[in-house]
Amino acid sequence: QLPAGWLADRTGPRLVLTIGICGVALAGFFVGLSHTFLMMVFFLALMGVLGGGYHPAAPPMISASVEPQSQGRALGVHAIGGSASYFLAPLIAVLIATQWGWRGSFIGLALPTIVIGIFFYRVLGRMAVARKGPFPAREIHPAGAARRRFARTLVPFIILSTFTGAVIYSTISFIPLFLVDHFRYSKETAGALFAFIYSGGLWMSPLAGYFSDRWGRVPVILTVCFLAGPVIFLLTRVPSGFGIIILLLTIGMIIYARMPVSEAYIIEQTQEGNRSLILGIYFFSSSEGGGLLTPLIGYLIDHFGFGLSFSLAGAAVLLVT
Repeated sequence: QLPAGWLADRTGPRLVLTIGICGVALAGFFVGLSHTFLMMVFFLALMGVLGGGYHPAAPPMISASVEPQSQGRALGVHAIGGSASYFLAPLIAVLIATQWGWRGSFIGLALPTIVIGIFFYRVLGRMAVARKGPFPAREIHPAGAARRRFARTLVPFIILSTFTGAVIYSTISFIPLFLVDHFRYSKETAGALFAFIYSGGLWMSPLAGYFSDRWGRVPVILTVCFLAGPVIFLLTRVPSGFGIIILLLTIGMIIYARMPVSEAYIIEQTQEGNRSLILGIYFFSSSEGGGLLTPLIGYLIDHFGFGLSFSLAGAAVLLVT
């Protein structure tokens, strides 16, 4: 994400987006052809490397294709795809695997994805021309003013958003285990309830983007972050059934409300030649922060239980906010 964001600012997002879509497809195709475990791991890692450029490159192009007062809503609509994929991709993959095995799932999903990547390369070429059309160019601030604005507003915003995202992602990694161990649900039921988290993106992302267009990015992101701490804290303190379902839905709402609002704010606060780079830092910090915190929370759960571990995670988010 870091080098891809820099590259997107230098070459334009079209190339990076195409590499992301087609690269993931090609790597997935070779995963399906793998004959050793090491070969499979290599191509899975390559899939992650090539796909890492999509997120820093896509939001600036979406932002440039809509009017300024609709940027949050447009980025929210874009986030629906990420949420829907958690439902559709596993279902489609399992359906293919029942007929042609796990290799068929990778190969069968890779081939149409390559076609989609080529199709979008042509579409994005036309969008690049449209960018120069009806929408006015955004104000370019002097370098000194841009640096001061970056230090005073953007750095605290990125820290708050990425820390909240990292804590939430690391916490929900243990939700299936938590539902089995704490509430004594079956593994199948725990997996089904886990899907409630990602259902929030189907409707919350565009809604949060719309509200941020009307009320401002900062009030919406502060509301989301203030909610995150108590919701994580309450996970071990609500009864099973309806109570836990409401909390899981709320966690999903927090995740998918944070994403488009944060992207829109970063785009607004950065100059055009640095937007993808800053977005790369933002996405990198959120994902790698979650990667660092997950084993820490796992250690706390093993030694002190879910109650104290989730309470500390919720308190940390509230304190930083």
